[in-house]
Amino acid sequence: MNVSLFRCHGLFLPFIKHCPPYINISHTNRRCVITHRRMRRDFSTKASQQDSLDMSKFPVERIRNFSIIAHIDHGKSTLADRLLEMTGAIATTGNNKQVLDKLQVERERGITVKAQTASLFYQHEGQTYLLNLIDTPGHVDFSYEVSRSISACQGVLLIVDANQGIQAQTVANFYLAFEAQLTIIPVINKIDLKNADPERVEKQIEKVFDIPKEECIRISAKLGTNVDQVLQEVVKRIPPPSAGVDEPFKALVFDSTFDHYRGVVASVALFGGRVSRGDKIVSAYLGKTYEVNELGVLRPDEHPTETLYAGQVGYVIAGMKEVKEAQIGDTLYLQKQPVEALPGFKPAKPMVFAGMYPVDQSEYSALHSAVEKLTLNDSSVSVQRDSSLALGAGWRLGFLGLLHMEVFNQRLEQEYNASVIITAPTVPYKAVLSSAKLIKEHGTETITIINPAQFPERSQVTEFLEPMVMGTIIAPDDFTGKIMSLCQSRRGVQKNMFYIDDHRVIMKYIFPLNEIVVDFYDQLKSMSSGYASFDYEDAGYETAELIKIDFLLNGRPVEELTTIVHKERAYSSGKAMCERLQESIPRQMFEIAIQAAVGSKIIARETIKAYRKNVLAKCYGGDITRKMKLLKKQAEGKKKMRRIGNIDVPKDAFINVLKRK
Repeated sequence: MNVSLFRCHGLFLPFIKHCPPYINISHTNRRCVITHRRMRRDFSTKASQQDSLDMSKFPVERIRNFSIIAHIDHGKSTLADRLLEMTGAIATTGNNKQVLDKLQVERERGITVKAQTASLFYQHEGQTYLLNLIDTPGHVDFSYEVSRSISACQGVLLIVDANQGIQAQTVANFYLAFEAQLTIIPVINKIDLKNADPERVEKQIEKVFDIPKEECIRISAKLGTNVDQVLQEVVKRIPPPSAGVDEPFKALVFDSTFDHYRGVVASVALFGGRVSRGDKIVSAYLGKTYEVNELGVLRPDEHPTETLYAGQVGYVIAGMKEVKEAQIGDTLYLQKQPVEALPGFKPAKPMVFAGMYPVDQSEYSALHSAVEKLTLNDSSVSVQRDSSLALGAGWRLGFLGLLHMEVFNQRLEQEYNASVIITAPTVPYKAVLSSAKLIKEHGTETITIINPAQFPERSQVTEFLEPMVMGTIIAPDDFTGKIMSLCQSRRGVQKNMFYIDDHRVIMKYIFPLNEIVVDFYDQLKSMSSGYASFDYEDAGYETAELIKIDFLLNGRPVEELTTIVHKERAYSSGKAMCERLQESIPRQMFEIAIQAAVGSKIIARETIKAYRKNVLAKCYGGDITRKMKLLKKQAEGKKKMRRIGNIDVPKDAFINVLKRK
């Protein structure tokens, strides 16, 4: 290590003032220690590697890989905290809350948005087991995190609140695990609550999931009650991974993050063989070769090790410096032992699209870098370049839902100090083209429309298609009538309805995605006093009467405000937007006409009155013709200003209108 020691005399002080920022200086006992920060980082890494874990003592038969899945706020993160404490991964202080929720946005909102991994060492019947735990999100918008986490596991803990019972996302997560043929251990949490009814919840689990109630484990994650039984059942019920150490090395990249100093940190699950520090590995996706600089396990902090073995879950740092080099679902293998790539994951299907633009165009490059790095950590976001006359260069981003969009924006602000404008969310429509010219231009008969400005003319299209979803609502039967009315007002068609116990009912509806994406969930919660839960999944496309509404300011279209709606909603949507624009655009020296138009037909209009100057203020009595001339001249001037004047629409007005759209 490059360390120099000096006596601290007066002659030394001028050097201290002008030393570069990568030099650390500390004073102890009249001695001055100068440390080069980069050398110090390398030294600390080597020191930690000397104390690295020996993972060879965990053969495949003593490894268990499992995820915790549940509806939002049913206690996943709290249970993960207790499991970490009981296995000695973290100290038992009484203050551990959401230890695996490392993002600021997770702690502020109290929800998990990013799956996190932790390796636990558990003593059972004289043997030490390696338990690889993945804590997953509970909200429908982050279901892609759940599906990717499940691919690295052989079993799941399905958590159900003893008070609330089975909720919509509980059902969705169960079927994700069931389709992946994983072992499912039902865990009834929060039995310490005053209104807890674990027997009722056990009957629900037995009826809906066909799991015998004897297999349910009753716990209180908050108090630690029966949590030790959960670990025992994980060892007994969940099978070890089917992987052999003697097979060629192959690993699935199921997550990744970007470190400014070390490059890409890839989370991997080993499906065979072993990998050691210094090995040459190859990315099946790009075909590029890398040298493994560091690898290890998360407990939940990074603990380096010399080698990872089949069946284990850990992280690998191999000098990937660019974001595009780390693809979620990629397969890694040794350069000298090529293997067939693992199946990977189905790509995420964005349900909501929005435009994103920097507040100041000079920040475009910095924002581009931030978006790239964040999409590496959140691979379910799709990115396409876009541009706007009013807002400049930007991107069209695809998200899994509205909360997903809000969290992505918040992470940009918190983690990269980026300030952006996000336009109103839209859903992906399709158009079946009838024009031979357009078919040749696009290379296909059916096009997907993610930007309303690209909506084709009706004369060029055979039919329009809108995305549909199958929605699942679980609620107390007291609110059934109100919920059915809400669903019908959103063009919902009921497909199924049945009781899961004496007081709770499951309703299944087919909805147009555009009808539920913005405020449906909030209204559902409001009318059910917070008791209803909602989840949805893709249900394909159906024919619909869609039209494009343009918004004009003094006859000039504003592309950013263009929207696509169902024909039935045209007038109400156009009228509401005109009113919001009238509130948001400041008055100017000339009158502004705000119009909503479908083609050449105006369907709604609002007017912003001009500032009025009293031109007659200095005319006291006297000639009436003089007053008439002044008024006529003022009217002509305002008419000319309206014709040639540029309407000053501040960006704040765009933000306010688009957010409320």
